Amino acid sequence: MSAVRQDAWSEEDDLVLAEVTLRHIREGSTQLTAFEEVGEKIGRTAAACGFRWNSCVRKKYEAAIQIAKAQRQKRSQYKKHAQVTMPSVSALGMLETNEVAVRTDGVSEESLSFDTVIRFLKQWKHAYQELARQAKGVEREMQELQEEADRLRRENERLSKQVNEVQTDYQVVNDDYKALIQIMDRARKLAFLVEEEDDNKSRFKMDANGNLERIE
Repeated sequence: MSAVRQDAWSEEDDLVLAEVTLRHIREGSTQLTAFEEVGEKIGRTAAACGFRWNSCVRKKYEAAIQIAKAQRQKRSQYKKHAQVTMPSVSALGMLETNEVAVRTDGVSEESLSFDTVIRFLKQWKHAYQELARQAKGVEREMQELQEEADRLRRENERLSKQVNEVQTDYQVVNDDYKALIQIMDRARKLAFLVEEEDDNKSRFKMDANGNLERIE
């Protein structure tokens, strides 16, 4: 059992949490399963991962979440369509039923069975080609969505870097401002002391006899 970490979440932890959770959303899995997987990878509890996702990380990946949900819907639609268009064994049974009607017209059982197999194989080939075409379309759309998700992730990293730079610049300006305030405060105190010294200096004047006398 991995140790439960108590330290702060790092950018790497958040990135692992986002990538794993988005993958589970895209594959139609539950977020709880994703949190458990992340917990095993980074040594945290599933509850801690869930709280971190809902309180912080999810807000940064709203666009990627929508893309993952779209990919999940495409997968679901593809599976449903494959089930509908896939030729079933019942199709061969229907052809064999028609065989009975044709047999009454004098066609041999051997030739009729051969024709039935040919028609069935042609239908299967057509269905396979259609499924292959749809699969390529789905793969192309998934590739485009994945590229868009990568672009959004890079954009998020770029914006996060800009935010960090702005915060650093703000800290520098704030420190300079505090230093300026301290200088101005010292200058005011110094000017006040000079004025007090000037006021405390003794003043003299000369009397009529040419003697200096102190002025109070």
